[in-house]
Amino acid sequence: MIATPILAGSLLMVLGCGTTPDTAATADGPSRPVSHTVPSTPAAPQADPTGGAPKPTRPEGGTENPRKVGWLTATPSKDGRSLRVVWWSGVEPCNVLDRVTVRETARKVTVTLWEGPSAKVQNVACIEIAIKKVTTVKLKKPLGNRKVVDGART
Repeated sequence: MIATPILAGSLLMVLGCGTTPDTAATADGPSRPVSHTVPSTPAAPQADPTGGAPKPTRPEGGTENPRKVGWLTATPSKDGRSLRVVWWSGVEPCNVLDRVTVRETARKVTVTLWEGPSAKVQNVACIEIAIKKVTTVKLKKPLGNRKVVDGART
């Protein structure tokens, strides 16, 4: 009977799957175990594509459907009258700084960045790469002991 050897061979293949280590044949001879290594810790972050220096950016306005964008740092100037705000963004004209809103109270300063695609350019394709950008925000009063808050996260 021909069916018996086929059935027996199929049964061996099914039983063998997953019960023994993976092997790979080599030109040198018999099969050897193949290692499947999965890192136990996440990979290190990629290097900053801008070389570490943020791209100076000014609000341009005129974007379509601007959205709030979170920032990384807001560093006060020595006199406390301005903040140097750094954030990750994308390439222009797909990611343009529309405006920066600043709300000042006695206890905190809320800085909100607004970005969107430029309304001036249509049917454009932009590569998806992160760019670190920086803008300077002037305050009505020196910062003093007030807390700086990201308006995109509130």
